[in-house]
Amino acid sequence: MFAVKATQHVLAAKDLAQTERYFLDVLGFTVRFRVEGWSFISLGDFHVMLGHCPDEKLACATPEHSYFAYVNCVGIDEIYSDYQQREAIIFQAISDKPWGMREFGVATPEGHRMMFGEDIGSTAMEMDG
Repeated sequence: MFAVKATQHVLAAKDLAQTERYFLDVLGFTVRFRVEGWSFISLGDFHVMLGHCPDEKLACATPEHSYFAYVNCVGIDEIYSDYQQREAIIFQAISDKPWGMREFGVATPEGHRMMFGEDIGSTAMEMDG
């Protein structure tokens, strides 16, 4: 039977050291391991493989194609507040969406964008029940 065990997002980084530092120092990721030209990092079960690609375009040069992940989470207000304090690049402020999610968007210095979202539909339904 097919099952997804985990996902890992692969990102091209012109400046691998700077990109890794941002993920670690600002976004709270940890290093799983490094090999020549690669950094494997994680935030809980959210895994990213950063590859050194000095000749590629920056992600910010590919506007809507710079999104690479939607992270379903719990405790979104806590991580949003933490990212504000760490001066993360927040390109979309936290807000409740009509599709039942509370979301915000974060970018890296090279322009990779990711969304964080928490299901608020089930919370509201639990409170009503």
